[in-house]
Amino acid sequence: MKETAQILNTIQELLSSQKLAVLGTQDRGQPWGSLVAFVSTPDLKHLTFATPRSTRKYDYLAKDSRVSMVIDNRENLARDFHAAMAVTAIGQAAEIESQEAQALTELYLDKHPYLKNFLASPSCALVKIRVKKYSLVRRFQEVMEVYLE
Repeated sequence: MKETAQILNTIQELLSSQKLAVLGTQDRGQPWGSLVAFVSTPDLKHLTFATPRSTRKYDYLAKDSRVSMVIDNRENLARDFHAAMAVTAIGQAAEIESQEAQALTELYLDKHPYLKNFLASPSCALVKIRVKKYSLVRRFQEVMEVYLE
């Protein structure tokens, strides 16, 4: 149990320190990656991002809500081969319902205040991922998994 708490603490620190992630979706078996600005809830159970409804990623997740999100701390330096870590979140995505939109909008804008106008656009959707599992990889070989459900 203590190890799980330590892993979750490491994941929380990584998610808090990074602003961008790669969202993984798929269409008819073809994977697709999209760079998104994200925020996590303090309990790590949800990740939230914004996207225009006219995008490929929105279309793909509307067809299949299963998604992944990869967040890492690489700096594109040689030391990354020893010090970088990445976490992959696996879960299901859905556009946020109006009753929870305000709290998640505030959380999102606390991290990304420069995206206020983008988020206010009527064509923009705020999407929440309910995370089922995190997989944390450090030093390219040390793999730890935490299931939230």
